[in-house]
Amino acid sequence: MKFNPCILKQSFFFLFSFLLVAPQLTANDRIVSINGAVSEIICALGHEKDLVGVDVTSNYPASLEKLAKVGHNRNVSAEGILSLRPTLVLGTEGSLKPEVLSQIKSTGVKVILFKHDYSAEGARSLIRSVAETLEAKDKSTALIQKLDQDLKKAKALSKPLKVLFVYARGAGALNVGGTGTSVEKVMQLAGAQNAITDFSDFKPLTAESLVAANPDVILLFNSGLESVGGIEGFLKVPGVAQTKAGKNRKIIEMDGQLLSGFGPRLGLAVQELITKLRGNGKV
Repeated sequence: MKFNPCILKQSFFFLFSFLLVAPQLTANDRIVSINGAVSEIICALGHEKDLVGVDVTSNYPASLEKLAKVGHNRNVSAEGILSLRPTLVLGTEGSLKPEVLSQIKSTGVKVILFKHDYSAEGARSLIRSVAETLEAKDKSTALIQKLDQDLKKAKALSKPLKVLFVYARGAGALNVGGTGTSVEKVMQLAGAQNAITDFSDFKPLTAESLVAANPDVILLFNSGLESVGGIEGFLKVPGVAQTKAGKNRKIIEMDGQLLSGFGPRLGLAVQELITKLRGNGKV
């Protein structure tokens, strides 16, 4: 067969023209979410198929467990995210260390970190912000309405209980939650009081601080209580058995993301916390 340079030239022209008009990835085609509440909202808005990776707090819906994990909170690395070839990274303010944020942006990947207040309005605002980014405002209305309905069903305690939140990662890594934490804000929505009022954020748990706080109830994440050997193991932690909560075995647990996420399930979280705080009583 005789070589025809014209045919070769036409073939290259066709290929070049195809590349120019071929569909390009849009901003939402490959999303990495580094916040559990944001991931939940993305799924609720019908964009779960666009997720290629999430942080370890993104455990709802359960189908997210199948996705690649990029780390936890501010320990997320740029390399882990970029290895997934994302076109868009979504999270909340403070989710990334400044140097990691800069490194990701330097590659041309779009990063949006939303403001996220620990309040009912903060949850609504987060839903609206994510929906606007994903051009799904129509679906956000129903999501917010469901959130509001769930919150209305949550009948706060008539008698406030003193609740101490303990963040546990094994018996040797116990911290108590002070003021300003997301868990404290959920306690308040449930009508409970934080047993700690003299410091903010978290501090290591000590027997002295436990006895001084003397909470009516001690609250932990499911994973945290499991890490210390369940209720029996936790009661062996110095100071626990000497508190009202310890004496009455008022040690309760909840899923960490549900309790602290401040996402679409906030109303359900408040309802569950109220139910567990009440126990068999009528407070």
